[in-house]
Amino acid sequence: MNAKSASPAESARSVLVWDAPVRVFHWLMVLCFAGSYLTSESEGFRLLHVTLGYTMLGLVVFRLLWGLMGTRYARFGAFIRGPQVVKQYLQSMLQGKPVHHTGHNPLGALSIVAVLALTLLIGSTGWIFFNDLAGEWVAEVHEAAANGLLLVVIVHIAGVLAASLLHRENLARAMVTGRKWATSDQGIKSAWRSVAAVMVLAVSGFWWLQWQSAPVTGANLGDAGAQLGAKPHDDDD
Repeated sequence: MNAKSASPAESARSVLVWDAPVRVFHWLMVLCFAGSYLTSESEGFRLLHVTLGYTMLGLVVFRLLWGLMGTRYARFGAFIRGPQVVKQYLQSMLQGKPVHHTGHNPLGALSIVAVLALTLLIGSTGWIFFNDLAGEWVAEVHEAAANGLLLVVIVHIAGVLAASLLHRENLARAMVTGRKWATSDQGIKSAWRSVAAVMVLAVSGFWWLQWQSAPVTGANLGDAGAQLGAKPHDDDD
């Protein structure tokens, strides 16, 4: 169960809360979504857009598995709560006295669920459209879901800033270091860096394979000239 209190306990100390796989997942998702969103309208960067989108899809599949078998605060059972708990937490924030949660707070949990669901929708519709398996309506759903995810990200960032100020705790830094203020018994024992290393290797390997399979010429990013911003040449034959 996700430990909580009115505020960090007086005996609190810096303890490990977020394991390495959770942190790697978080920042890879940030990188991939930013990159894929910025390249969504560029034909010259289509391969980069598709690669980052597929990477996000793979990361979500991993996060779903890790949410079942991961460490204490990574598991869905530790932070997913009903609407009543979310309402109570929101009220406590509005009153300026938010209940402190060692792991994800109820609002943060909502954003995680939204990110996972929207990414699955974005990835599946993107794959369908990229392989010409349906009409233009799939592209419209794909774009709408991407914009929805952007909105979730903006709200999430605002929530992190507000919670950091109210709790007097840098939540963004905690997702880098993995450490938060809590009592010693609330920390996790292992960061599982080996799993995080496998994640990085898997993503790097996938990117390398995508680069290797890219066409030598054309509009995709696979062309070294396109990577440098060069425009593809028309065939005059």
